[in-house]
Amino acid sequence: MFTSNYKYNFIDVFSGAGGLSEGFFNCGYNPIAHVEMNGFASDTLRTRSCYYYLKKTGNLNYYYNYLRGSISKEQLYEKVPKEVLMTVINEEISDKTYKSIFYKIDDIMKKDNIKEVDVLIGGPPCQAYSLVGRASTQGGMENDPRNDLYIQYARFLNKYKPKLFVFENVPGMLTAKDGVIWKRIKQRLRTVGYNIEHRLVNAHDFGVLQHRKRVIIIGWRKDLDLHYPEFARMHVNAIVNDLLNDLCHLAPGEEHNEYITEPNEYLIESGIRDELDILTDHQTRNIRDVDRDIYRIAIEMWNDNHRRLHYTDLPENLQFHNNRVSFLDRFKVVEGDMESAHTMLAHISKDGHYYIHPDIEQARSLSVREAARIQSFPDNYYFEGPRTAKFVQIGNAVPPLMAKGIATAIKNLLDGLEK
Repeated sequence: MFTSNYKYNFIDVFSGAGGLSEGFFNCGYNPIAHVEMNGFASDTLRTRSCYYYLKKTGNLNYYYNYLRGSISKEQLYEKVPKEVLMTVINEEISDKTYKSIFYKIDDIMKKDNIKEVDVLIGGPPCQAYSLVGRASTQGGMENDPRNDLYIQYARFLNKYKPKLFVFENVPGMLTAKDGVIWKRIKQRLRTVGYNIEHRLVNAHDFGVLQHRKRVIIIGWRKDLDLHYPEFARMHVNAIVNDLLNDLCHLAPGEEHNEYITEPNEYLIESGIRDELDILTDHQTRNIRDVDRDIYRIAIEMWNDNHRRLHYTDLPENLQFHNNRVSFLDRFKVVEGDMESAHTMLAHISKDGHYYIHPDIEQARSLSVREAARIQSFPDNYYFEGPRTAKFVQIGNAVPPLMAKGIATAIKNLLDGLEK
């Protein structure tokens, strides 16, 4: 359905809210299908597919009317062919379902006359590999079934035999189960016909204003003369406050979708904001008065030579947790005056204590839109579902700017095959 004017195509598995896919879309790839088990994330992918279809056909006014609340989601979906929405497959990838998922993808390829898949992208849910998850879960997630989702990924490789694949995950994947899982992953991916290499990369090197380390595994079919690509490093002259200062000030629990200044150079050059954008999701959670008092203390300390608040630094009347030995950094201010914020995690869906806005006058946690901006999502990217679901989608996502850098490097490799 998107195939015209697109040179290469891809399948996105374990898609989440589509951060990785967004980077490939921006580089001119055609998405054959997205496979995602979460219902809210799948709706987000459908809505984003509507955006790209309507943009291609010159009908973006329907999309912006949806963001304004002038039309419903159902009315938006009526403005695009049903085939566009059917590219999003809302199913869990498992031993029981993978064959039916293949059938649906085969049907899409047949209808769109797609003969081959150029790239498979995706990263299985990473909680089972993350150091935080292993530390906070009894048994270190040793028996978590997500440890073995790479087997499902390999099935897609074996079925569609793309020229290349991109497998993204957390650094902890390399050390999970004392390295046994990583050894199994390498063996499985090579067994289905691929040479593979991996690199540890930081999202900040792609122009994202966030310190976010990830493992990027890239594989290429053994019959192709390819190699691990070099990613172009980007240095931008911007600080985290450049993501925050044009947005309306909020008190805890408020939502005001208004810009208060024109976009700065970073917002424009990164594609995060443009003149047509309709601001959405600038909403923040409510908090207790005592937590707001703690936030102010944390912000004052950060503004005093970048000192971090430890829980035991608080006055006794503000210490409510019995645990005063571990997780002492549970209150953390976002680094507004620095070039990168600390890593955005899905934990922001549970509370905002680790993502305190640096403005002491507001003394609140980040809004949904501010979190999305730190992840480099453009303001025209709409997340479906309640606020908690939006935060989960954002925290789990690959930053689109980082994904664009990866997609560009992959495109250069594919272009080289045609010379």
